[in-house]
Amino acid sequence: MQIIGFNLTKILVEREEKFDGKLEVKQNIDISNVSKEKVPFSDGDAIKIKFNYNVTYDPDFAKLNLEGYLILMVDKEETKKFLKSWKDKKLPEETKVSLFNFIMSKCNIKALNLEDELNLPLHVPMPRINANTQ
Repeated sequence: MQIIGFNLTKILVEREEKFDGKLEVKQNIDISNVSKEKVPFSDGDAIKIKFNYNVTYDPDFAKLNLEGYLILMVDKEETKKFLKSWKDKKLPEETKVSLFNFIMSKCNIKALNLEDELNLPLHVPMPRINANTQ
């Protein structure tokens, strides 16, 4: 399996003007569709995986939504596995973690930039340097 394409098709971020209280930040990835795809530069099989990546700031302070898709080059056996498992709305277990990690790595970068632009608290903590007090 080789990832040959990653595209965002929708970027939505919005926030309320003010908020008082405690925020709960949640993130979620949802796979919305898996389908066989033809690519013009190869006779091999490809799989298109559509996804939604969401960050919510509860209670109803802000939300960030990224939609897009991945294109995977796979052999015929892997194509069958993907399409068979998608009948139950699941991904093959041996590829699920790596695909989710790839989606998160791409979307987290975009989400952090958008959160910074809208002055939202970051959904993942940034590394910090502490002064050594010796």
